[in-house]
Amino acid sequence: MLNGQHYIAGEWLNGPDVFQADNPSTGEKLPTKFQHGTEELVDQAVQAANACAEEFAAMLPAKRAAFLRAIADEIDARGDEITEIGNLESALPAARLTGERGRTVGQLRFFADWIEEGSWFEARIETAQPDRQPLPKPDIRVMHKALGPVGVFGASNFPLAFSTAGGDTASALAAGCPVVFKGHAAHPGTSEVVAKAIEAAIKKNGMPKGVFSLIHGGTRKVGQALVAHPLIKAVGFTGSTGGGRALFDIAVSRPEPIPFYGELGSNNPVFLMPKAMGAKAVEIAKGWVGSLTMGVGQFCTNPGLLIALKGADLDAFVETAAAELGQVGGAAMLTDRVSSAYHHVTDAMAGHAKVTCALKRRDSDGPFEGSPAIFRTTAADWQANPELAEEMFGPAGIIVECDTPEEMVALSATLIGQLTATVHMVDADAELAGKLRPALEKCAGRILINGWPTGVEVCHSMVHGGPYPASTDSRATSVGSLAIKRFIRPVSYQAFPDALLPEALKDANPLNIPRLVNGKWQMPK
Repeated sequence: MLNGQHYIAGEWLNGPDVFQADNPSTGEKLPTKFQHGTEELVDQAVQAANACAEEFAAMLPAKRAAFLRAIADEIDARGDEITEIGNLESALPAARLTGERGRTVGQLRFFADWIEEGSWFEARIETAQPDRQPLPKPDIRVMHKALGPVGVFGASNFPLAFSTAGGDTASALAAGCPVVFKGHAAHPGTSEVVAKAIEAAIKKNGMPKGVFSLIHGGTRKVGQALVAHPLIKAVGFTGSTGGGRALFDIAVSRPEPIPFYGELGSNNPVFLMPKAMGAKAVEIAKGWVGSLTMGVGQFCTNPGLLIALKGADLDAFVETAAAELGQVGGAAMLTDRVSSAYHHVTDAMAGHAKVTCALKRRDSDGPFEGSPAIFRTTAADWQANPELAEEMFGPAGIIVECDTPEEMVALSATLIGQLTATVHMVDADAELAGKLRPALEKCAGRILINGWPTGVEVCHSMVHGGPYPASTDSRATSVGSLAIKRFIRPVSYQAFPDALLPEALKDANPLNIPRLVNGKWQMPK
């Protein structure tokens, strides 16, 4: 049973007003009434997080790892309930929600293993050299420590993997940072069920109550208050460029500026090499359709921009893609706002003087409907009209036609920041692909060959981020083990007696972790 309340430091609390989530499949309000958040509730949650921050950060990695695994177990135990409410709130099918739940618990267990392994500490030890000339060298040791309380915002398009116990929460808790989570108003019931799983894990593992709080959505002032709160030390955000930029400006304008890790907009360019198009244009087109329409196109890595040479091969590609998309049909999008924004940008694209509409329809008059669309323009017109580069968050893409390979290379150098960039090629395209690589390295966080960017692997080598506007810090990733670096900072200890050092830096290496000692790595026994 859903209670519709906020979860703050171990208590379920009410707010001053209520709201109801929508059912995207019907447009009707769901029955449960959820409490609106307030600035006062934000302060209460952050104060509780700050009160336990030192205790949580000082815990041995094994204890935090057990907590993360317990959260994963509790989420799995509520799997059917999560799928049921998630489907009602998002219109995502059961198979998608089950897969996303698997990714969510997988992330938690992944970080549990990672913090126990210990490389993330980056422990480095330089022992003293009292006889060094002309000056003695002191004993200096360094390791990473948790930043403190972290604010996390839920994303509309991933009610589990980028939400209550998603990647930002998992990496922050792994680092030793208490989390104050602002739920997304589109799926408050899903957030509550997952929060109850976290609550159970807190109780079973004896965690401090302030280690996690959930505040449901309200006015924009709730999110602004979370970012502006002087005790919050970092923020994780996934959402629109406009909303993320507004919060980023607050974060960096505070008396104490803090890191704001925002994943914002990206149209994820795909370069179709001429030899590959000559050999397999139809095959590539079918792959693009599958990636473009996955989840009704509501993925941050959706390949919405294609660059190719004009000609018969591209015409065959477009013909195949349009026919395939005709078989896909429209579907309910996540929210009325997402659907309205999608139709606004695709209507503008269809009416643009420099754009040819290869496919655009509306399969129903449903309030949340989203149907596929394909647009074409020339490289010259695309570069002369910046509005054509606007992200179409949904199952739509624009194809930019180039006259020559040289024009493709020149266009690649003009791209703004992207989460991903993809090249489809065969061996005969290697020279041209090599000319593209420097520009793609500058603009994207992840570069793919002969694949599609939807489907982000949770692993040690993943980068899910990129130059602005893809994200607000191109040095960071929100997926993979490197995500923990967003919520830690190095602290150096000079001339400390062994008894006062953190466990990771003691001479005996009680945590049995990799450490760099006097310039040489020493591996665990």
